[in-house]
Amino acid sequence: MSNVPSEHYTKAYFEKWNYADRGLGRFSMYWFARRYYATLVKRFAPHDGGNLLEMGCGLGHLLGLLQDNYQCVGIDLIDYSIEQTRLNAPKAQAFQLDVAEMRHHFEAGSFSAVVALHLVEHLPNPSQTLQDVHDLLKPGGVFLYATPQPNYTFRRFKDPENDAIGKDKTHINVQPPEVWRSWSEAAGLRVVKHFADGLWDVPYLPMLPKSVQFGLFGLPALAQVLTRTTFTPLSMGVNQIIVAVKP
Repeated sequence: MSNVPSEHYTKAYFEKWNYADRGLGRFSMYWFARRYYATLVKRFAPHDGGNLLEMGCGLGHLLGLLQDNYQCVGIDLIDYSIEQTRLNAPKAQAFQLDVAEMRHHFEAGSFSAVVALHLVEHLPNPSQTLQDVHDLLKPGGVFLYATPQPNYTFRRFKDPENDAIGKDKTHINVQPPEVWRSWSEAAGLRVVKHFADGLWDVPYLPMLPKSVQFGLFGLPALAQVLTRTTFTPLSMGVNQIIVAVKP
């Protein structure tokens, strides 16, 4: 992928930036998030036991949660990701593959669902990737993706160069909600849900302890996850989540 700082895409990626700041174990924010995304896939994607593709499958935990519901496939640039995906989702297939090549690797119209969690902001040409996703989906198939929301309200209290969005230097295409919606629609996808994940990148205020702020500002996000709903407005979340359907 041209223009991408590809030297960062090694095992070391999982030892820095956002991965370094959070636990991955049971009941961690990461643990809850993967279960929430799995629930969203099961809610919005066809219940046909068909093929599901995760672009940027990371450590493979999401595919591990979906491997009994779909024929799961994961792709990632990092060889360590492929190793971990094969461990954490043993029923899934995993390939070390650039997303720019997936249209040559998979048949058009062969997937019931495509998922990309924090992947599109790393791409030099995400609008082309959205078109490729459209082509890979069968009619009625769902694309679920999450990406930073650079214009959320509380970001004005943060250092944008060093907050959860800005500190990851592989984020080369962070775009506001209207851009992702426009690109999705231009690719032929119909956006059915577009919402945020919550205010978890504390602290925002200088006078309150970080733990207090996490409880205060993070409570609505936790409520959304536990109730498996999609109510958080785009202005109130560090990340935006888009659910789009191929008509």
